Amino acid sequence: MKWRRAELTVKIGVVGATGYVGGELLRLLLNHPMAELKAATSRAYAGKYIFKLHPNLRGRTDLKFTPPNLEAIASECDLAFTATPHGAAMDYIPSLLERGVKVIDMSADHRLRDPEAYPRWYGWTHKHPELLERAVYGLPELHRSRIRSAALVACPGCMATTAILGLAPLVKEKVIDEGHIVVDSKIGSSGAGANPTPASHHPERAAGVRPYKVVGHRHIAEVEQELSSLTASPIRIAFTPHAVGMVRGILSTIHTFTVEPLDNPRVWRIYRSFYKDEPFIRLVKDREGVHQLPNPMILTGSNYCDIGFELDDHASRLIVFSALDNLVKGAAGQGIQCMNIMYGFDERTGLEHPGLHPV
Repeated sequence: MKWRRAELTVKIGVVGATGYVGGELLRLLLNHPMAELKAATSRAYAGKYIFKLHPNLRGRTDLKFTPPNLEAIASECDLAFTATPHGAAMDYIPSLLERGVKVIDMSADHRLRDPEAYPRWYGWTHKHPELLERAVYGLPELHRSRIRSAALVACPGCMATTAILGLAPLVKEKVIDEGHIVVDSKIGSSGAGANPTPASHHPERAAGVRPYKVVGHRHIAEVEQELSSLTASPIRIAFTPHAVGMVRGILSTIHTFTVEPLDNPRVWRIYRSFYKDEPFIRLVKDREGVHQLPNPMILTGSNYCDIGFELDDHASRLIVFSALDNLVKGAAGQGIQCMNIMYGFDERTGLEHPGLHPV
């Protein structure tokens, strides 16, 4: 039986618990010593046991999916995770906040501070733009102090997380050309969600590398928003994702161009200074072995983001490699890391899984 201090237990509901992110939230929360999972909602699967859809949770809980009844969630829960499709969470969140429930939104509905950005990047108008100022961008490495007192946290996109974490120290230190940054991301099929489309269906990507949405991807907005907050001038990035055959994981290869001579010790100091106290950032740049630079394979199931780099003196280029599990540090794990901060728990609580090897 899990040890629990009742006075520190947070009662939690997951709204939209049937997708891959919802499933990972349930898995991690069920193993969290300070969390009590009270509700997991689904219209389509209401009344069915959670393990019928998430078979890895068989024997871990007898909880059943329930319809998304906001009054019931508010009466039972201190905190709700909203893991609904983009554009849907904004229908639920105002009512939850009004009832005193804290919210961690896993969708894109509150990531952008400018309401005018939503029509441009997502194709719809935000229904509650007044909440965008209240929402705190849920990247602990940049916004820990604000997350601590937040009632509404907007978790970042998974590919955006790799880009921001890989670039933030360099942008802060002003050692790269802020107008010429190229982010090339490779992402596994789980990043497309649990409901396959002809493009996301795994057999269409299993043996290939397919570029998609090669310009104008919506993650650009949050990457530029967050990086621009670290410097006096607006940051512009070029971003192109690729669908690859792995199920989990992201590797972002980030091409930057230096504005002053750099050597390896200097770059090490920049990253170590910025991330010196971060429990889930690991710097990876080895001279021996197979895994000399970040590889998402070994991060499967973990909340780590591995960051490495190489200097290219020939082209005045600094290449950054940033890898994570898109469902954990790129989604559910990051949400729980934010929850730990909000309630004053050790950030690592429930998230210390080191990852699997081999997979």
